[in-house]
Amino acid sequence: MNGSLEGLLPFLMYFATGLAAMVVFKVLYALLTPFDEWELVKKDFNTAAAISIGGALLGFTLALASAAEHSIAYTDFLIWAAVAMAAQLLTFTVVRFVLLPNIVSKIENNQIAGAVVLASINISVGVLNAACMSY
Repeated sequence: MNGSLEGLLPFLMYFATGLAAMVVFKVLYALLTPFDEWELVKKDFNTAAAISIGGALLGFTLALASAAEHSIAYTDFLIWAAVAMAAQLLTFTVVRFVLLPNIVSKIENNQIAGAVVLASINISVGVLNAACMSY
């Protein structure tokens, strides 16, 4: 039984850190957006905002999971988690200011098509991000 629980402490460290990283990502992502997606979802039942934040979180978490799986030590995981976060935040910035400059108004106006494109880009970059971490 003791051998079975040897990995429990590292699991708890990585899992707790992963959850904390997701919260930090959500906060930083919200700072990049001129609106609060959580509020749009909670108060206005804005489906576009839900799709948008869901895609951003999923994209980041895919990369975060790869960082956890491929890291050789806890500090390595922390470094690659930060790289994953930076890549996902940069993605939104490029989408917002270069590819789809009107994406903010589309999300605020609950336009599903824009949200699906944004979520798809975030998830795609997350998959690519995760694959590139398989060193």
